[in-house]
Amino acid sequence: MTAYRADPAPDETVRLVLESTPVVDGHNDLPAALRARAGYSVAGLDTARPELHTDLPRLRAGGVGAQFWSVYVPSHLPEPEAVVATLEQIDAVYRMVAAYPDDLRIAYTAAEVERAYTGGRIGSLLGVEGGHSLAGSAGVLRILARLGVRYVTLTHNDNTAWADSATDAPAVGGLNATGLAIVTELNRIGVLVDLSHVAESTQLAALAASEAPVLFSHSSARAVTDHPRNVSDRVLERLRDNGGVVQLTFVPAFVSAEVAAWSAAFRAERQRLDLPARPWSWPRAPRPGEDAEAVAKEVAAERERPLDRRLRAWLEAHPRPEATVAQVADHVEHAREAAGVEHIGLGGDYDGVDRQPAGLADVSGYPALLRELALRGWSRPELEALTGRNVLRVLRAAEDVATDPLWPTAPLS
Repeated sequence: MTAYRADPAPDETVRLVLESTPVVDGHNDLPAALRARAGYSVAGLDTARPELHTDLPRLRAGGVGAQFWSVYVPSHLPEPEAVVATLEQIDAVYRMVAAYPDDLRIAYTAAEVERAYTGGRIGSLLGVEGGHSLAGSAGVLRILARLGVRYVTLTHNDNTAWADSATDAPAVGGLNATGLAIVTELNRIGVLVDLSHVAESTQLAALAASEAPVLFSHSSARAVTDHPRNVSDRVLERLRDNGGVVQLTFVPAFVSAEVAAWSAAFRAERQRLDLPARPWSWPRAPRPGEDAEAVAKEVAAERERPLDRRLRAWLEAHPRPEATVAQVADHVEHAREAAGVEHIGLGGDYDGVDRQPAGLADVSGYPALLRELALRGWSRPELEALTGRNVLRVLRAAEDVATDPLWPTAPLS
């Protein structure tokens, strides 16, 4: 049972933390959600958007000061197609920032993040989720860096030709010579190596090769929930030595063994019923001249097809369990014990999953987690390390290591 201390003012502690060091979240999939639900329209994000986890009012309520927007595309796409879709995702972020200049500001460096939130705006960074978006090209990587990308996740759910994924059959034994060269190039141009989604062999190889601290943008602790997307204590100890940060995620199947078991049973039932393993398809983007709303309606018609009646019956008989704020806090505390308080952060993965833990349902939820930790005895400096100081240190370190940094010299908005 979790031991709580009598803290006379946990809410005041949380308020002071978020005033001084707002949340710098490692991973939010709003760009992909806008593609799927709005035909990439960025309109209306300054009002309540209940169909999304993310909008500007809730980012403000959650104390978010900077966000790595994931420019995710599925790893099953052919790589040239993935490059195009990644550029479309980057375009969506820039258009979103341009549409809300009083709320959002593009940021490429730690100093620009700090200037953004000192000026009352949310710093907006870019993270590429999967090496397939590079199409095996150093030139593509450098172009993405010139557009402001500050991390590349080495794989997504599938292997690349040069790196093994945590959720695919091992193929190259971690990183091959091409993968090691990509890590070296990431260091040289000032782009963080992100090790979420990759196999432990890949994690260890990258930690050994990287001269700059690495990032896990959205992963949790494997010792607490034995899920392949989580990070082992062995790796957390190596992360401490590397100087990097694991940004603990809120994904229910990663933080709750009960949800993980339910998810595995659900996948098995889909397989038993001979239903597609992937119940969705990557939505198309509007073509030049097409109306975004019309494309969104077309995509919604496919997404909202009636659920197979046999699967619906299974769901009624096997209700999905809920993950909790306390379970997320358990992962944060374990990562602190294994890696140290200087090596943890937060990466919620909002709008990247259909449901988040009770109490953390959307981006307004960060204060609830911080309050849980404050009740467990976390001090204000420790919470400030978690919310933003650690990841900003890693950004600065990558900037210092870079011998030929390629991020733009000034924000484009």
